[in-house]
Amino acid sequence: QVQLVESGGGLVQPGGSLRLSCAVSGISGSIFVVNAMGWYRQVPGKEQQLVASITGGGGTTYEDSVKGRFTISRDSARNTVYLQMNNLKSEDTAVYYCHADLSNRPGHGSSWRDDYWGQGTQVTVTS
Repeated sequence: QVQLVESGGGLVQPGGSLRLSCAVSGISGSIFVVNAMGWYRQVPGKEQQLVASITGGGGTTYEDSVKGRFTISRDSARNTVYLQMNNLKSEDTAVYYCHADLSNRPGHGSSWRDDYWGQGTQVTVTS
């Protein structure tokens, strides 16, 4: 069963940094491809918001408020995506969820494509 294993959340002061990581587990890396992986965040009472994403080809997208402060990257060999968050602000406080858009590797079994979500990791920015 495919799982996204997140780590790296926590409590930090304004201006500080955190690094989130998310690894695909429960499936052999030889039978799937990553179409995109990314991070969303949610604050109680507000809609879920895309923070950053990276495609299988390496293209990146960022929410406007995090541009210049957050960097998304990936380790394709480990099927892991990272979110480096610098100069954190109180408004970055949220639960961060990893998302993965995966599909079968061509030539490996029947065709499929699914979305997966991590369990969420809390990021709290406060003095």
